[in-house]
Amino acid sequence: MNFLHQIDSPDDLRKLSKEEMKLLADEIRQYLISVLSQTPGHFAPNFGTIELAIALHKVFNTPHDKVIWDIGHQAYPHKILTGRRDQLPSIRQHGGISGFLHRGESEYDVFGAGHSSTSLAAALGIASARDLKQEAFKVVAVIGDGGLTGGMAFEAMNVAGDYEKDLIMVLNDNQMSISATVGAFAKYFSRLTASPTYNVFRTKLKEFLNHVPSDARQVVKRLEAAIKPGMLFEEFGFRYFGPIDGHDLDLLLEMFTHVKDLSHPILVHVLTKKGKGCQIAEDDPVGFYSVSNKFNPATGQSLTAGSTTPKYTDVFSQTLVKLAKTDQRLVAITAAMPTGTGLDTFQNEYPDRFFDVGLAEQCAVTFGAGLATENLKPVIAIYSTFLQRSYDQIVHDVCIQNLPVTFALDRAGLVGADGPTHHGVFDFSYLRHLPHIVIMAPKDENELQSMVKTAVDYEDGPVALRYPRGSGVGVPLSDQPSALPIGKAEVLKEGLDLLILAIGNRVYPGLEAANVLMDIGINATVINARFVKPLDIDLIAPLAEKIGKVITVEDHVLAGGFGSAVIEMFADQGISAHVRRLGIPDEFVEHGDVKVLYNQYGYDEQGIIKAGQDLLSLE
Repeated sequence: MNFLHQIDSPDDLRKLSKEEMKLLADEIRQYLISVLSQTPGHFAPNFGTIELAIALHKVFNTPHDKVIWDIGHQAYPHKILTGRRDQLPSIRQHGGISGFLHRGESEYDVFGAGHSSTSLAAALGIASARDLKQEAFKVVAVIGDGGLTGGMAFEAMNVAGDYEKDLIMVLNDNQMSISATVGAFAKYFSRLTASPTYNVFRTKLKEFLNHVPSDARQVVKRLEAAIKPGMLFEEFGFRYFGPIDGHDLDLLLEMFTHVKDLSHPILVHVLTKKGKGCQIAEDDPVGFYSVSNKFNPATGQSLTAGSTTPKYTDVFSQTLVKLAKTDQRLVAITAAMPTGTGLDTFQNEYPDRFFDVGLAEQCAVTFGAGLATENLKPVIAIYSTFLQRSYDQIVHDVCIQNLPVTFALDRAGLVGADGPTHHGVFDFSYLRHLPHIVIMAPKDENELQSMVKTAVDYEDGPVALRYPRGSGVGVPLSDQPSALPIGKAEVLKEGLDLLILAIGNRVYPGLEAANVLMDIGINATVINARFVKPLDIDLIAPLAEKIGKVITVEDHVLAGGFGSAVIEMFADQGISAHVRRLGIPDEFVEHGDVKVLYNQYGYDEQGIIKAGQDLLSLE
């Protein structure tokens, strides 16, 4: 019997028996394999949360009770159980459902997420609002062991424990990095600590200890610490239960049923396995963390021919490793993403000069600043969207002190399927106004090599280097990249009718648009700006004054971006020109194929052509 297609909401799930729910879990696994092998998305993490999602929606009265998933990349089973089963094949596609939690998508998505370590603070806020309004519902936050490397999670735990808030934290430990106590005794003790009998006994024991000498109290506390894991969480004011097998549905249901009626801060520690039930993902949970192409579910082999053009991430990585061979001062830092940023190669070559601080971007930046004070050359490789999380550290610890820290901003611009939480479209704006910092973006993979060299050689202050997701444009790579002069742009094409100022991955579309415009009698000058800060005023200002019609194009929001910098410069220089800025308007961009999104927002080749024609139609 097929149970999956009977589940349109958690109400349907609650009608199933335990044995039927176990069969449902198997069906969800097969459905995930079937869909995600054809529709790329986050893969291995979702196989580890199937039983957990079933148990949570069975025991808690969602959506009245609130379940918050940290990040959300592991919440596909949650989506399936909450009315989005048939929409799963559209996940992360333009017009389809989000790959993360999205409040506008479902009432069961209580809190939007995409970045890590936010769930506990959100749960604390929701629980506090519940209490202020004198309402009655349970609040559950599901967070991974990786999410606990973010300081924000512990900050929220500290407050929740201090206020003794009625909320439940589920620690989804899929790396087994926290607990060393696993086995029959741990399962027995977990059952014991969840039982009503034990909880009554524990309360009575505390009352008894209040009347005995302090030495005796210390003996009992030490005994409890010796046999029970999770004392760290107890010190934060949380009652700890676990660890338990996160794939044992009977145990999960029993545990959540018991703790649901407790009213203190509760932590339930569950042990899960990424890729559970899918052999290829169990064998390689890192490689199958997220899949970007269709693949054979039996072998894991990609069904899509890979690009022969190197990815920007790989070019950055290879260049950094090459430079490190001759520069012993060069060190690399990541915030829990060595593979995503390409620093795993650096780690293998120079393990003593590589640092992974976990999901702690603030620490990464100030750590890099500290290294710079000792005359080292720190390179912090981080996704553009995640650097936002360390803004004060950039200002206070790096820029004010004018320290030579390099920020290598991967996934800059639109990133496609991951959507608004991951598009790297704000970095020009939040960095450009800071004194001392240099900001640059390459037009292609070879220029990226030169910019990496430029950044690590520059010792007069911080540098931000942004580059996009995906493959380069296919240009040859220099064997020995040379540094670029700071703040100098280049002219790629000359014309007297129109000036196209492009930055980063919009340079080649600008050049292609200029060639099309030339065929219809409009001759454009095309400049690869290279630097957003400092702008090449000596080159750009005279050309703008002479030509009088200017297009700026960037893969970034317009507010505070490259085009804004150009207009500000024109105002300062007293230049009067017709300017059309192309980029992202004042809105968050949803997920979808980047080519579709470029076209939608009018800054692909066709958008540049249209803007040029519109400008030339002006008197």
